[in-house]
Amino acid sequence: MKRNLVGGEWVAGDGHENRNPSDISDVVGIYAHADVQTTEAAIVAAQRAQGDWAHATVQRRFDALDFIGSELLRRKDELGALLSREEGKTLPEGIAEVARAGYIFKFHAHQAIAPQGELASSVRPGIQVEVTREPVGVIGIIAPWNFPMAIPAWKIAPALAHGNSVVFKPAEAVPGCAWALAEIISRSGLPAGVFNLAMGSGTVVGQTLLNDSRVSAISFTGSATTGRNVARAAAHRMVPVQLEMGGKNPMVVLDDADLELAVECAIQSAFYSTGQRCTAASRIIVTRGVYARFRDRLVDRARELRVGHALAADTQIGPVVDARQLDQDLRYIDIGKSEGASLACGGERLVKDTDGYFFSPAVFVDCNNRMRIAREEIFGPIAALIPAADYEEALSIANDTPFGLSSGICTTSLRHAKHFQRHAQAGMVMVNAPTAGVDYHVPFGGTKGSSLGGREQGTLAKDFYTKVKTTYVCA
Repeated sequence: MKRNLVGGEWVAGDGHENRNPSDISDVVGIYAHADVQTTEAAIVAAQRAQGDWAHATVQRRFDALDFIGSELLRRKDELGALLSREEGKTLPEGIAEVARAGYIFKFHAHQAIAPQGELASSVRPGIQVEVTREPVGVIGIIAPWNFPMAIPAWKIAPALAHGNSVVFKPAEAVPGCAWALAEIISRSGLPAGVFNLAMGSGTVVGQTLLNDSRVSAISFTGSATTGRNVARAAAHRMVPVQLEMGGKNPMVVLDDADLELAVECAIQSAFYSTGQRCTAASRIIVTRGVYARFRDRLVDRARELRVGHALAADTQIGPVVDARQLDQDLRYIDIGKSEGASLACGGERLVKDTDGYFFSPAVFVDCNNRMRIAREEIFGPIAALIPAADYEEALSIANDTPFGLSSGICTTSLRHAKHFQRHAQAGMVMVNAPTAGVDYHVPFGGTKGSSLGGREQGTLAKDFYTKVKTTYVCA
């Protein structure tokens, strides 16, 4: 049984099986769940270790993070296979995600030694002003299951780089990736207690992190409903909170778009990673001049996608993560039909050689933006095709959502592309590119109901993981 990491020691707990969504007879491993006492012990360990780590040399921080990044890159094939076996991404996607996590740690290793402060001249004579950054303290990190290496990496790495200590709670569906990452971190040279792993449920581990006054800030990625609960708990304690809560992302296709490019962008955005990405485009808004041709080609391409075991060489779309997600996807197929949308393809549970949670990518056509399948985040390979009269209507539909994470457009018009860039109500805009797929060295985050708090990734990550101090020095 794989154990939790608390204060540098591996601590036992009640064991829970983790099974492969491509083959539910395959037990990935047995992982210990932390109880309230174990979680509190992890918080205490983090609090005790944080002061020394806050004053560690930048070289020591660099060395630790660079070690983690290097080992992730060296073992990307092995760990990518574990990720695909546990979460259901195809093997190339799993390997690429582990590599991305490695690069994230290496990026923030360099951020640890980058100059962070500034000097300013006072308006008063004989006074020098220094603006410096200091760590926040103990960071509670609550991560989702859909990117079990990359998302923990882009939270943990900047937290450590800037001198914070961490208590990390992974999603229950992906303890294997979390444990593998924690095991590497445990050998990186960090002082005991700077990084702690507490696997288990949100109602136990997550709620303990939210309630404990020794936790100085919370970084959360997950559903909007849970995110609101996290925000309320953080507000009650008056601590910083960083929330990423998904999206209902649009991809606009104009009459002048390169048709094949637009179809491929839609296929990758809506269906790759089994549609289980907060940046997935589940609303595809197409102007009427190209709507029929785009619809027919999109449906043909969706039917061609090969769904299968995540580790099989010819698989393009793996299983959904678990039975609950499969039931949710099937339920939204029924919802779409009941609302009058036409199901052009897919939307069925598939029977394969192994007993897994396989689901055929679904395309609803002739939808409108008032339908639940166009309003609510499904988190599966289901796309709603919505016609629009022209660019202006397409933009209006794209922005008509409570979310604002990613927004895309396919067009050969520079005028429309630049206008969309300025007027799309989203934190990230993609022009002639899939809405999903972002770089590790630039900010990630959205607007409206998608995000709250500082941006993740890139140099702006320091804004959440540090606090600013202004010092006046009289000569």
